[in-house]
Amino acid sequence: MAGARRFDDPSADVLAEAAEAFALLASPVRLHMVWALAQGESDVSGLAERVGGALPAVSQHLTKLKLAGLVRSRREGRRQVYYVDDPEVVSVVHLMIGQLAERAEQAQAPVRRLRGAGA
Repeated sequence: MAGARRFDDPSADVLAEAAEAFALLASPVRLHMVWALAQGESDVSGLAERVGGALPAVSQHLTKLKLAGLVRSRREGRRQVYYVDDPEVVSVVHLMIGQLAERAEQAQAPVRRLRGAGA
């Protein structure tokens, strides 16, 4: 491709780490959680309510996302508040979901017919 920037191939370790991160995001619930946390921080109960999950399950998902470095947390009194502070993770999630949402909208849009176009 003319003008395309060429990158060196990533190391096997980098590819493995990326594959693990994408595998975690392959879960619709975890992807929804990262999407929600990219919009703003939340505690477990608020996140469970937003994504429609049971508290223990959401807590387990958060633990996995945290171990992978996709989300972080801080303590506020008795509450643990979760957030995404990596702009690249937010960008990837927004890009993918935004593209798919746009495709879905276009697929549901009524087909416009040209006036006078006969069969």
